[in-house]
Amino acid sequence: MITVPGRVFHYTLHVPYAHTDQMRFVYYANYLVYFEMARAAMLREVGLPYAELEKKGVFLPVVEAHCLYKAPAHFDDELKVVSRCAIEGPRLRVTYEVTRGDTLIVAGYTVHVCLSAAGKVLRPAPELRRLVESQN
Repeated sequence: MITVPGRVFHYTLHVPYAHTDQMRFVYYANYLVYFEMARAAMLREVGLPYAELEKKGVFLPVVEAHCLYKAPAHFDDELKVVSRCAIEGPRLRVTYEVTRGDTLIVAGYTVHVCLSAAGKVLRPAPELRRLVESQN
């Protein structure tokens, strides 16, 4: 797992029953939903809600995603998602670690490219630096 340096963000959720499968495990694809929830919270925390970025004409589509499943999670588990972001040219790489207590459940990352509404690759808006700068 590649962990990027920089500011650390925390997001907590409780697994809803609807997110479990017949085996009573969290369905594997839902971890990508948890990544998205943590990412949206991360943007809100630095004062850049995703809706505001879209109004400014900045979009962050996922161009790569990876999950490494280490242990199952179940209905009503409290999961903590720790995320970090790095800016690499026009791309943002966000790493995630999902834990239940001291147990690592999933580790992964998503890579996003900054695009205009017309689909043109953009340099990251300067405000996105708040995702990687240390909190004062």
